[in-house]
Amino acid sequence: MRLLLALAIVFLVGSIATVVYLRHAVTGVSGRIATLLLGRPVSYDTSVPVVVEKIQSLQRLETVSYSMDTIVEGKRTSDILPDLLFGDRLLLVVHGQAIAGIDLSKLKPEDVKVTNGAIHVELPPSEIFTTAIDNKKTRVYLRTTGLFVPADQNLETETRSKAEEQLKNAAMQDGILDNAKRNARATVTTMLNGLGFARVDVK
Repeated sequence: MRLLLALAIVFLVGSIATVVYLRHAVTGVSGRIATLLLGRPVSYDTSVPVVVEKIQSLQRLETVSYSMDTIVEGKRTSDILPDLLFGDRLLLVVHGQAIAGIDLSKLKPEDVKVTNGAIHVELPPSEIFTTAIDNKKTRVYLRTTGLFVPADQNLETETRSKAEEQLKNAAMQDGILDNAKRNARATVTTMLNGLGFARVDVK
């Protein structure tokens, strides 16, 4: 008898807790379950200021990482004297990475339009956030110095800077900005679908 009473109490408490949970669930999987079980629609705040704030919360959305391995040349030469005597040349084996994405903190309220359950978003332009050489994987492959000149201590530093610029240019030529924009559109579209919009258009 006591066992049956205890089971009844546990069942009653569990049922009450479940109902309370479902009545307060408004988003995500919980919200969808609540809609099915309780027969009520899930409500969202889809006003422009709220939507802009949610998108901006993603901040610097890094969507593409581009890696490169190459050899970059740096040299000092004379227009008159031969390199064998006065030249300074090095070959640098470079490993670097460029990261691109969209800075969503730059999104403005006028970039978002909400009408009749549909939303249109004009994203800020994609950009390269960082271009960096991996010092641990970058090394001097070859260094030759003329007989009458010392090795220039600044040549390697300048060559590394040149390598960063080449990395950025190579990433641009391979379409890193287009890929960053496309991936950002997919991410923002998924987020807006989760907010309950019937139609989502992200440009």
